Amino acid sequence: MSDVEELISLFSAVGFEDGKVKEIVKNKKVSEALAQFLAQAPADYKWGKTERALVHNLASSAKGAELPGSELIVNGIVIGDLKTAMQVTAAFKYVKSEGSNATVEKMNEESGVGIEVTEDQVRARVAKYIEDDKEKILAERYKLVPGLFANIKNLPELKWAEPRYFKPIVDEEILKVLGPKDERDLVKKKTKNDQKDKKKNDTNNSNSKTASNEPKRTMFNEGFLGDLHKAGENPQAYPEMMIEHLKATGGRVQTRFPPEPNGYLHIGHSKAIMVNFGYAKYWNGVCYLRFDDTNPEAEAPEYFESIQRMVSWLGFKPWKVTYSSDYFDKLYELAEVLIKNDKGYICHCTAEEIKRGRGIKEDGTPGGERSACKHRDRPIEESLQEFRNMREGKYQPGEAILRMKQDLTSPSPQMWDLIAYRVLNSPHPRTGDKWKIYPTYDFTHCLVDSFENISHSLCTTEFYLSRESYEWLCDQVHVFRPAQREYGRLNITGTVLSKRKIAKLVEGSYVRGWDDPRLYTLEAIRRRGIPPGAILSFINTLGVTTSTTNIQVARFESAIRKFLEDTTPRLMFILDPIEVIVENLSENYEELVTIPYRAGSAEFGDRQVPFTNRFYIERSDFSEDSSDKEFFRLTPEQSVGLIKVPHTVSFVRSEKDESGKITKIYVKYDNEPVDGKPKKPKTYIQWVPVSKKYNSPVQVTETRVYNQLFSSENPSAHPDGYLADINPDSEVVYKNAVVEHNFGQTVKQSPWIVDSTKDSEFYVEEDRNAKEVCRFQAMRVGYFTLDKDSTDDKIILNRIVSLKDTTK
Repeated sequence: MSDVEELISLFSAVGFEDGKVKEIVKNKKVSEALAQFLAQAPADYKWGKTERALVHNLASSAKGAELPGSELIVNGIVIGDLKTAMQVTAAFKYVKSEGSNATVEKMNEESGVGIEVTEDQVRARVAKYIEDDKEKILAERYKLVPGLFANIKNLPELKWAEPRYFKPIVDEEILKVLGPKDERDLVKKKTKNDQKDKKKNDTNNSNSKTASNEPKRTMFNEGFLGDLHKAGENPQAYPEMMIEHLKATGGRVQTRFPPEPNGYLHIGHSKAIMVNFGYAKYWNGVCYLRFDDTNPEAEAPEYFESIQRMVSWLGFKPWKVTYSSDYFDKLYELAEVLIKNDKGYICHCTAEEIKRGRGIKEDGTPGGERSACKHRDRPIEESLQEFRNMREGKYQPGEAILRMKQDLTSPSPQMWDLIAYRVLNSPHPRTGDKWKIYPTYDFTHCLVDSFENISHSLCTTEFYLSRESYEWLCDQVHVFRPAQREYGRLNITGTVLSKRKIAKLVEGSYVRGWDDPRLYTLEAIRRRGIPPGAILSFINTLGVTTSTTNIQVARFESAIRKFLEDTTPRLMFILDPIEVIVENLSENYEELVTIPYRAGSAEFGDRQVPFTNRFYIERSDFSEDSSDKEFFRLTPEQSVGLIKVPHTVSFVRSEKDESGKITKIYVKYDNEPVDGKPKKPKTYIQWVPVSKKYNSPVQVTETRVYNQLFSSENPSAHPDGYLADINPDSEVVYKNAVVEHNFGQTVKQSPWIVDSTKDSEFYVEEDRNAKEVCRFQAMRVGYFTLDKDSTDDKIILNRIVSLKDTTK
């Protein structure tokens, strides 16, 4: 039996349900710690549900680290002294700090054992709290309750009260003050779909039970995001910090999207934007756009501007736009606090010496013996003065750094005395020459999260190990500790997302720029014409988990295709045209035909197209070979139908140039019935008329048909480098395409917004003056939009996606 199988057997034997067992064994450190703690209980002990949850909580806190004295906590759970998760957490912190010196008496004191807070005491304190804040409660009513609940739970005198008391008591006391909820508290917006569903239910089942009020399933209420803590429930080393936090936020969710302005955002960032802004919006909270501008050597104004533009394009509006540099003064003050608390020191080691101290071997691999920096134990006052010397510019880059004094024995590299400040001789775009030193990400991020009272610091899993140092630093400088939680990032295969690699493509003129439609920067995706709603809808279907999501381009394009299918009008568009002349119709012949902009969707409306004696068809819709029985379009022996035109046309003759290429086709309009009926064609093809009256056709200067930029799924794995994997046919330009005259009306009406669009959960209001919103489906060719290079007298189109997956 394998180790995992043994653990599964053990956890099942003590009563954990199968689903919980599977969850536990996914984390090796937690499962091994849990097995160890279970073994410390008496062999005949029967684990109840509460006790199982408490010992699992203890294992999660331990994270696989050695915990001398853990038997004291396990015994406290077994005999019923430690009854709540809060008590177990407090006991864990005490035992961890004291190790083998821990005593039962002191542990019980630290964890509130024996302190009884009766239900009546809780009720009395809740009633007083509500009375003291009654004016605000009456003004804001039930929307204040979540924050109120969290505030009351964190009152020092109620710290050890049983959690089960709070909700019913708060609900009862609030009801006394506000009465039942009324229309002031019910703000759900009714949609057309709600009305349709209600009518359907009333018609089909008038006696049915009232429909469930459960919220619609989205990525925000299930999976990783659905399991997140409620605002105010994240643990604190100093409970008073939570009280201040909740006073500032009112108990609402506060998130942030914190990009570093050193490059353009790419498709992976769209998930981060949606997770942070979307989660806050779902819970009626707020989200900051915060620029992590602590490295002035890599930042540029165009990156700031592009990031704000892309957030807005995806349909999100920041509550506030802030910058890490806004807090440089506060960060510096806390750096001095860290030194004064003997948790920071000035180091003069070289980069190589620091690596060796962290156990990095000469070949660059970890696992060597770790050792403390020779400056680690220098006097506090000396480090403080040296830090001030750094600030005053007395050191050059690399000569001095501020390091955090963490835990070199920890298995996590994020606890091996990280760098907090370094010297940079570079002016900052916002603070000028004021600073000679700049804080690192590891020092800045958690503290600015704290300053901005972030309730959920959501980031991707590469920052998982940073959570320990994140919480450690907040606790060392005695500030509110936000909760960092990590989800899996989104990657697209078959392309490159690295700023360095894209820069080489741009500099080498392999692409038109950072917004070339073949790239997967958000600027490029926007220029290509992909609607922001398609991206949001796609991400929602993927959901949010802790696993990295690697998506093939074909799957992404399939989602775009489905979104465009429901939201774009259709036009007749000829990519490679041949002129057709109808010999039996006069020069001034005109027959108006009505064609829907989208068949089967009346809300898109209709348009009229004049059928005349001259029109264009696609070159591929004619074949001189009449023997091909699988070819159903126009041949010398086979007539063909034209979309919505009453009669077919039949081949008469053709003209060719000197190279043998067909330049014109002459046909006959079969408007004479056979046996009283019009000819029935095998198929219908699209056509674009020639009509001076209607200014038809519209000439397209350039039609840029985009295919995959790279030939393989993993261009970086090419033996000669990713540049050698470039697809020579990634951009094909057509110079002679024509489109029906209704193209002009389509552009004026773009983006097309019909009821079905507005009702979409992922409807994003776009800039009507932007060229990339002028989208349409070119029949049989693909989905297209105007390129930014277009002008009033020069139409340039980009193909967004083909009508079907052409990668197979």
